[in-house]
Amino acid sequence: MVNSASRTGSVPSPARYGFSDVERAEAQLRRAGWWSDHGPQGAEPVLNALSRSPDPDLALHSLDRFHDVLGADWAELAAELLADPGLRGRLFGVLGTSTAFADHLVAHAQDWRRMRSGPHRPHSLDAFTAALLNAVQAEETGEEPGTPGGPEPALRGDAAISALRGEYRALLLEIAGRDMGHVVETELPEPSYEEIVAALSDAAVAALRAALAVAAAELRESGSDTVPSLAVIAMGKCGGRELNYVSDVDVVFVADGEDDLQAATKLASTLMRIAGAAFFDVDAALRPEGKAGALVRTLDGHLNYYRRWARTWEFQALLKARPVAGDADLGRRYLDAVQPLVWTASEREGFVSDVRSMRRRVEDHVPDELAERELKLGRGGLRDVEFAVQLLQLVHGRGDETLRSPATLEALRALGEGGYVGRSDAADLVDSYRFLRTLEHRLQLRRLRRTHLFPEFDDRESLHVLARASGVRATGRSSAAQLLVGDYRRHSNRIRRLHEKLFYRPLLNSVAKVPTDALRLTTSSASERLAALGFSAPDGALRHIGALTSGVSRRASIQGTLLPMLLDLLAGTPDPDGGLLAYRKISEALAETPWYLRLLRDEGVVVERLAHLLGTSKLVPELLVRAPEVLRLLADTPALAGREPGEAAVSLRATVSRYSDPERAAAAARSLRRHELLRIACGDLLGLVPPVEVFRALSSIWAAVLESALDVSVRALQHRTGDEPPARIAVIGMGRLGGAELGYGSDADVLFVCEPVGDADDATAVRFATSVVEQVRRLLGAPSQDPALEVDIDLRPEGRQGPLVRTLDSYLTYYDRWGDVWEFQALLRARPVAGDPDLGERFCRSIDRLRYPDGGLEEAKAREIRRIKARVDSERLPRGADPATHTKLGRGGLADVEWTLQLLQLQHAHRYPELRTPSTVDGLRAAVRAGLLDEDEAEELVAAWTLAMRVRNAVMLVRGKPGDQLPTKARELSAVAAALGYPSSVDTGEVVDDYMRVTRRARAVVERVFYES
Repeated sequence: MVNSASRTGSVPSPARYGFSDVERAEAQLRRAGWWSDHGPQGAEPVLNALSRSPDPDLALHSLDRFHDVLGADWAELAAELLADPGLRGRLFGVLGTSTAFADHLVAHAQDWRRMRSGPHRPHSLDAFTAALLNAVQAEETGEEPGTPGGPEPALRGDAAISALRGEYRALLLEIAGRDMGHVVETELPEPSYEEIVAALSDAAVAALRAALAVAAAELRESGSDTVPSLAVIAMGKCGGRELNYVSDVDVVFVADGEDDLQAATKLASTLMRIAGAAFFDVDAALRPEGKAGALVRTLDGHLNYYRRWARTWEFQALLKARPVAGDADLGRRYLDAVQPLVWTASEREGFVSDVRSMRRRVEDHVPDELAERELKLGRGGLRDVEFAVQLLQLVHGRGDETLRSPATLEALRALGEGGYVGRSDAADLVDSYRFLRTLEHRLQLRRLRRTHLFPEFDDRESLHVLARASGVRATGRSSAAQLLVGDYRRHSNRIRRLHEKLFYRPLLNSVAKVPTDALRLTTSSASERLAALGFSAPDGALRHIGALTSGVSRRASIQGTLLPMLLDLLAGTPDPDGGLLAYRKISEALAETPWYLRLLRDEGVVVERLAHLLGTSKLVPELLVRAPEVLRLLADTPALAGREPGEAAVSLRATVSRYSDPERAAAAARSLRRHELLRIACGDLLGLVPPVEVFRALSSIWAAVLESALDVSVRALQHRTGDEPPARIAVIGMGRLGGAELGYGSDADVLFVCEPVGDADDATAVRFATSVVEQVRRLLGAPSQDPALEVDIDLRPEGRQGPLVRTLDSYLTYYDRWGDVWEFQALLRARPVAGDPDLGERFCRSIDRLRYPDGGLEEAKAREIRRIKARVDSERLPRGADPATHTKLGRGGLADVEWTLQLLQLQHAHRYPELRTPSTVDGLRAAVRAGLLDEDEAEELVAAWTLAMRVRNAVMLVRGKPGDQLPTKARELSAVAAALGYPSSVDTGEVVDDYMRVTRRARAVVERVFYES
């Protein structure tokens, strides 16, 4: 490699013309006759033009290949390159961009003449059609190609395909030359984006017509008496006359009558085969029933399908339908018939859910690692603009025929002119859409392959070439690349705000109480738009918007800035209406909180997370009104989701210990619990906290509340009597509290144990402890708007008839004399959670002989447990509950899994100490290590138990109140799915199927292990 600085003398180096590989460039220029030992040989116009091409090395290398092919004809090309700036611009613009067109020119050496200046064949549909028909030697007859009496190609089969392929690629070469010429020679006219995509679309339509003519000829040759009447309807970008250089061409086929169907299907499939081999893939997947449906239908068949079974996205696709080949009259009749259906689609049942599915499907197709570089499907990409325009057309086009254009930019301009989108917003989006489509075209030109992926941001070489091909000029490679990346991000970010610009800002204007020179939708138009975006009560939503933005205060101004983004985000949640109402209530409650709106305005992630929370959960907004400080944590993921449960518990106990008054202490404990409960709920709903950590954190904070209430109650009684406490008290967690597996709506199952201190006797200790416990239950059970703090002591000896507190010896005496097997089973989850830790530990050690009996469980007692479980299954399931989806008592639910483990613990924990754990998940894993369960069986039980727990939590979060049944209402089930972490596009039926599949497998394990069946 040689650079210009290393050369001596005054002879210039090829490096001055932008060549990187100087030695190769000099050799190639010498071969062309444009370089000698003294430098350029009068070839400065050519060299200067090469230096302006997107990739000078590639352009020169392609010319060098061409030089070898042309042979004696090279001199003619070289002379014309010197004399004709138009030829230089078009040829070097293409060769400096596209290796695919270089390959074409090597194979079709004379096609360079198509790039010369002078009279050119017009880039029109008729001209393209004539050129392609001429390539297969078909004489013009005045009839449409592929119809009776249409042009009859002389070439068939492989010969026709080869001829069509070469001519079509030559037509694309002409279009590319026109597209790229101005990049090299600035005096050449720069065609608009619309002119290029229209030419590409016309070339594709001409290709379809020529392919149809060849297909019809082959059909006649195969013995068919007549050519059937077939209309080819272009869809997608071809239908909108906005096709790329490389793209599938979407079509729908229509036959005139039932008698034509068989022959028309053969004709259509032959057309697809010929076009696929010669030009591009023809995709008929947008037909009724998609790929599973008939390739060709009659007009009546199409209409019957669209009227009875079509989804909204199919009418969205029909926005771009355009007859392009075959029977023109049949094509017009098809279009006239389907158009009324398109413009009433927004009135159809299910329109909102279909719209949401369309929106979500776009983003779901993009891998996270490619999202920022995806020109087409990524956020801020082309599909965002196209979808937004089409949705606005569906909503407003039924009453305004000016919006019914199939072309994206033409429709966008009409939306601006009609006042549905602000004019400046429409102009900005037109500009950004053109920019991204231009990048897409330049990327596709390289190898004539489908691609929508912007180069890696650190790939300076690719970025530099793409920048020059797109008309970005700068000094040095890095600066050109930086400019391009900056432009790309600027346009992409502008499009990312398209929903604010296209959908939501007009809604605010429509309810504003002050005049505006911007657009103002009518109330009915605004309601239609909100309904299209998923709001089931659009009039109510408009009232909320009006209340939030009314007046001229600074607060109203900030809300006017925030609401467009918030409405966009809420529209993607399961309950947009509930989310907007909750946002209004929170905003009104925090109206005088100075940092509230400022936080939302300055921290975009807070708005995004808040919208998801409000549109999914009723519990979160109820807590948020009373614990607004948690809002700040939404901007700090570690603080929101990274706090250790023990840390929060220590903080709560320390704060409450400062209060001597029980009421004030209880209020402080409630406040801190509310804060922690809300923090956990937010982290859970946002997918930032694993389920097991949610259970642990909820259990830890409950235990801390119990500890604090016990402590302040003891201190209060001590202060009132003036004596030292005559007893120490321990709180034993039972059930899910004992297993550190609480949910949001769980009660705290506990036992209270006391022990005399000093000279006090048992009776005195029990009286004191009972007074303390009654105080604890009163403090925690006081009415509150928060989730209940219910202390459940029904698992104590003698149940509700027994004393609230017993001494350790009294517990042991009861269990030894009267304890039943189900009580020993309940003790499996006993764990000290508050109070005197030594007493708690001694209690648990003392009951080990009962819950882990030597020799295991007697068979009679095992049968008794099974009998009790069967009775619970049949008697305690609520009336009307579905046992397949009841999380607690249903098949494969919590009780099934927990009783199965507990039976194994009673039977085998005396031999396997690892089974001695109150945790369900830990116990199941220990059963595998002990050889009592297969690993697969244990994992199925763990999966079912975890899912049932998560569903119970999700129901509590969504409804704001506990529930054990998987919801049946679509909106609630959708919200539960969101709380469980399903993607927004999931079918709610899939959620139910997943739950039933997981629990069905667990139930099979329960049948085998617990019931021994």
